[in-house]
Formats: sequence, C-alpha cells, structure tokens
Amino acid sequence: MGEADAASGPAAAAVSATIERLFRAIADGPMRDLPIAHPGLRVETVGFRIDDGRAVGIVVTPWCLNLVFAAVPGGPPLPLAPVGATVVHALGDGAYEAVVGDLAGFGRLDAVSLFSPMDVFADADSARATAEAALEAIFAADPVPQPEPPARPSALDRRALLFGRRAAPGGEAPCP
Repeated sequence: MGEADAASGPAAAAVSATIERLFRAIADGPMRDLPIAHPGLRVETVGFRIDDGRAVGIVVTPWCLNLVFAAVPGGPPLPLAPVGATVVHALGDGAYEAVVGDLAGFGRLDAVSLFSPMDVFADADSARATAEAALEAIFAADPVPQPEPPARPSALDRRALLFGRRAAPGGEAPCP
C-alpha cells in the first residue's frame, strides 16, 4: 500500500489494504504457477481514495492491472447489479464500464481491465508507474464536456431538397 492510500483517508486505506491482502493470497495460491502470471510482478494496490462515496484505486497483480470500485463500510452501496454484469462508474474524465465481481473475503468489487496479460511490463516498478500515471490522468482531467445538441435544421420542401436550398423565412422554399 502506497503513501497516497494512507493520505486519502482511513476508509480508503482500509479498503486498499484488504484488497491487497486478498489478491496476494490469490497470487500465492491458485495463480502462482499459471503461465499468465508474470513472475517479475507483485500484487500491489495503488492510489486508493474515496470518490463519490466509493473507494477507487488500481490493483496491480502478476496477471492484470485493474481500475476498481468498492463500497466503503458505512457509505452508499454500489449500483445494484449481479456478478458478471457491466455497470458504469463516472469519474473526473468520463465514464468507465466495469464488470461486477465478488472477491472472496471482501465482497463486491467492480473492475475495469486496463492491462491483461501483464507481459508488457519489464518489472514491478514499471507496472506501478503505469498505475500511478493512469490514476493521475483519470483524476486530473477536466470533466468531459457534454456535446451540445445539434441545431434543428429548418424545414425543407421538395424543391429545396432537390435543389439544395433551405426554406425561406416564411416556410416556403424560393422558386428556382
């Protein structure tokens, strides 16, 4: 668990520590000898913070790097959805489609896969640096501006449509 986790508050730090501990057990157990697990990487949680009442951060493992969303004890629940469903979480730079999961010993954990498999990383430091850069980009970005609805075109009649002219101010198309 990094310094940013502790600095973001005790609730985020507790969620981060629990998720990291549980993923380490998975890495040391069922994922240990699988070919998808990168032997040069380790399990680590990065940059957990409370955002809109939920814990948000990145989990780095030898097999994936995921942006995750979790409920905070005493906070609002995540949107109702079954395991395996896709839910949308809004953050500073846009909306993220996350898959609803269930982490044994923790509960619901919504995840957005950023990297998998992890063979693109040379070592644990480069994976962590990528996680930190991703979080910085997500939270430093200005909210995505919503596009303005297109202007409503003026009415066209048959002549205007055929000859490429718009309707005249009175609603009538000028004669060719």
